[in-house]
Amino acid sequence: MAVLMQIRQACKSYGEQVLLDNAEATLSDDVKVGFVGRNGAGKSTLLRVLLGEEELDNGEVMRHPNLQIGYLRQHDPFLPGESAHDFLIRDSGQPEWKCGEVAGQFELKGDYLEGPVSRLSGGWQTRVKLAALLLHEPNLLLLDEPTNFLDLRTQILLEHFLRNFKQACLIVSHDRAFLNATCEHTLDLSRGKLTMYPGKIDAFLNYQKEQNEHLVRSNAAIQAKRRDLEVFIAKNKARASTATQARSKSKQLERLELTEIAADEATAFIRAPQVEPRQGPAVRCKDLSIGYPERQVAKDIGVEIDHGSRAAIVGDNGQGKTTFLRTVVDSIKPLAGEVKWGHGCQVGVYAQHVYTSLPEKYTVLEYLNDNATFGTTTQAVLNVAGAMLFRGDAVHKKITVLSGGERARLCLAGLLLSQYNILVLDEPGNHLDVDTVEALAQALIDYKGTVIFTTHDRHFMKRVATCVIEVRDGHVTNYGGGYDAYLYAINKEIEDGERELATTLSKAPPQSNKSPANKPAAPRAPRRDDRAIRKELATIEKTIARLDDQKKKASSQLLECHDAAESLRLHNEVTTLTTQLDESETRWCELQAELEDAE
Repeated sequence: MAVLMQIRQACKSYGEQVLLDNAEATLSDDVKVGFVGRNGAGKSTLLRVLLGEEELDNGEVMRHPNLQIGYLRQHDPFLPGESAHDFLIRDSGQPEWKCGEVAGQFELKGDYLEGPVSRLSGGWQTRVKLAALLLHEPNLLLLDEPTNFLDLRTQILLEHFLRNFKQACLIVSHDRAFLNATCEHTLDLSRGKLTMYPGKIDAFLNYQKEQNEHLVRSNAAIQAKRRDLEVFIAKNKARASTATQARSKSKQLERLELTEIAADEATAFIRAPQVEPRQGPAVRCKDLSIGYPERQVAKDIGVEIDHGSRAAIVGDNGQGKTTFLRTVVDSIKPLAGEVKWGHGCQVGVYAQHVYTSLPEKYTVLEYLNDNATFGTTTQAVLNVAGAMLFRGDAVHKKITVLSGGERARLCLAGLLLSQYNILVLDEPGNHLDVDTVEALAQALIDYKGTVIFTTHDRHFMKRVATCVIEVRDGHVTNYGGGYDAYLYAINKEIEDGERELATTLSKAPPQSNKSPANKPAAPRAPRRDDRAIRKELATIEKTIARLDDQKKKASSQLLECHDAAESLRLHNEVTTLTTQLDESETRWCELQAELEDAE
């Protein structure tokens, strides 16, 4: 096991805010690590340091000479009018057939591969970026909130990709289900310190809780013992007959030290609006068609949601989840049919990107006062603000200086101060840390009203949802089997697709475990006897296998090497072998084309 990256005595501050305080961690070449911590703890800052985009104030980051980082880009790397296939070839420099093969692993086929990438939804564009990552053959992936705004199907596909990826990963995510499915280790950033735990996120959180409880119990026992000793000393130190015992007890008292427990970080406690439970349908959609004048998204919708339900709206990006929600709350008009709410329904809406449109001239307190129900006391507003981690002077912050997570919490606080008995929430957990998402989930479970929501956080969905409504292929269906049954169906569909792809590739001619899907057009060679062509093919296949084995061996030695001169020699050897391998693969493709012509 080689060390890819080592963080030593790292220090980083912004003004009075200390993000890293002599922090240390090691990333090895065979471990997938989930990176967790509260919003503002410094996770994204540390990622920028690891990428070389920021410098530490003190300390160092040691990198292996063969380190090849793959970073999931958040910006748009595509050229105008460029297809996904053209982008993969341009970005990776890999042969056309290999780009097609890797694209197939992400279900990029037909128009999704050959059509303009700009027309793809965000989830499909992320698949293109992931394929590009894989084509660069990194040995360390850095992913910063990769599941944000991804549809459920793409999330599961990303999980399958990461489970099959044999190199190291460092993944920042607030999605516990995603981290549990992909990462064997957990790296926590808290109070400037990095802690590596050799287990999944759920096990780490349980361990953390048990450790704190143990320290509290231990300190309580020490406090009780100290009180007993202090009483004994006070009673006996003045008596000649017991003074010696008192002095002995004093020394014992000095040795009893409390274990310092850092003050608990503020934890979000969220209280949903207190409403009376209702019976019957909350909303009915009858013969509903949704979309826009130029494009219909779905039609013939006949969905009913009962009071007290917590309905999760699911479906791939671009299928119309948000359009359906906006139509239900009358943000956009239906193309046909009707949406009918029950009597006395008061609907509160949290939009997916609402935090970007807050009035920036307001302070936190001014915004909450403006959104609170008439008659709400200032103390009640401050209580809600405190529950969402706006405490002390933080309530006087201008909205313009708030982070994305703070703005999201502020929007939710404003919503919770109003007495809505229907909550429509579009991605409420995005940009909230693990603890705040957990608090929100519990609040919604305790809520007596009706919740209609979308989320890409499966842990959150599984906890909260009592029914699942799917938007797909122009229809909206109340999915009767519940979340687990829906998840099972999606996994089965993806696994069937993987088996189909594997079967297709296995039927192609063998070539060092690689199958040239989408072979480039080869120049015509003079016609030869097919026996001669097959003989050369057999020779070139043996050459490819030999070069591939040599490259893997040299790459493995390079990862383990600590000598500078030997590392340089191995690096040059890997480069030479890569060139020879590319040339052999190109010749293999030419021979395949020649054989097809001969037949």
